[in-house]
Amino acid sequence: MAAVTLQDVAVRAGVSQATASRVLNGSSRIPGEGVADRVRTAARELGYVPNAQAQALARASTGLLGLIVHDIADPYFSSIARGVQAAARTARKQVLLASTERDYDIERESVSTFIAHRADAIVLAGSRQSGHLDRDLEAEFGRYQDNGGRVVVIGQPLAFGSAVEPENHSASGELANALVAAGHTQFAIIGGPGSIRTAVDRRNGFVEALGRCGLTPLVEVSGDFTRDGGFSAARRLAAALQLHPDAGGPPTCVFAVTDVMAIGAIAAWRGLGLQVPRDVCIAGFDDIPTLRDHTPSLSTVALPLEQIGARAIELALCSDIDGLRERVAGQVVLRDSTKLP
Repeated sequence: MAAVTLQDVAVRAGVSQATASRVLNGSSRIPGEGVADRVRTAARELGYVPNAQAQALARASTGLLGLIVHDIADPYFSSIARGVQAAARTARKQVLLASTERDYDIERESVSTFIAHRADAIVLAGSRQSGHLDRDLEAEFGRYQDNGGRVVVIGQPLAFGSAVEPENHSASGELANALVAAGHTQFAIIGGPGSIRTAVDRRNGFVEALGRCGLTPLVEVSGDFTRDGGFSAARRLAAALQLHPDAGGPPTCVFAVTDVMAIGAIAAWRGLGLQVPRDVCIAGFDDIPTLRDHTPSLSTVALPLEQIGARAIELALCSDIDGLRERVAGQVVLRDSTKLP
C-alpha cells in the first residue's frame, strides 16, 4: 500500500498542496482556522505522517539537540544527560545522544552526523584532550555556527561556543584543605590520564593545596578514567605504600580524581583484605547518584550534575547569547570513607 502523500491530504481537504504544507509542517503562515481544521481532519482520516525534513524547512528548525558524552554508562554522564533531557523536554525539543568511549574519531563523526541532521544545537559533555583535536572540531563547528548552529561545552571552554565549567581545580583544593582540617597528614593520589584536562586540574588543585599546608603526597599513581582504572591503580598504590590489614598507625588518605575510580579502588583494597577507613582512607570527586547505596559512604566533592546538563541546554537555546562562560562550584562532603579513628 502506497504511503499517503501531502497531495492526497490537500485533495481531501479541498486546498492547495502549499496550504496543506503550511498547516502540517509548522509554518508561521497558517491559513484561517476553518481551513486549518479541514487539513488536519483530512490528515487524520487518511493517516498521513508528516515529513520531518519538510517541517524543519518550514520552521527553520529541526527541534533536535545533539548531546555527545564520553561514556553514558558512567553515572557522571548519565546524570548530566538526565538534566539535558529534562530541559529539552521543557523546551519541546528532542535529544540525539552519542557516546564516544573517549574515542575522538567517534566524537568528530558524531559532530558531523548531528550537523548533517541539522541539529539546532550541540552539547559536548566531558573533559577536553590535546589542542589539535579541538582545532579539528573548531573548523567543523565554525561552518555549523555560520549556518545558525549553536555549541555548548560542559567542561573546559573551547575557542568557540558557550561553556558550563565545573571548578575542578579550586574544588579539589577545598577538599584537600577539609581533609587536613579533619586531621589527615599522609596523602596519596590516584589520578587519571595526563592528557585529560579534568584529571590534571583536579590533581593539581589537590596537590597545590597540600603544598600550601606543607604536605606532599607519598605516592601518585594513575589509571583510566573508569572503575577498572581505579581498581588497577589502587592495587599498585597498595604495593607502593606496603599497605597491610591492621598495620596500625594513622591511615593514608587517598584522593581519587573521580568517584568511579574511588569505587574501583575500594573494591581492589577489599580483595587485598584492606578495610576503608580502618586501613586506608579515600575521597573522590563528583558525588554520583550511585554513592547513595555505597558502603562505606564516600567523601567527595558534590557537583550539581543534572543542573549542569539543564543549564547547558538553556545556553544552547538562548539565541541572544553566545560565547558565555559559566563556572559551577563544587561542595566538599566528608563522609565515612575518610573518618579517622
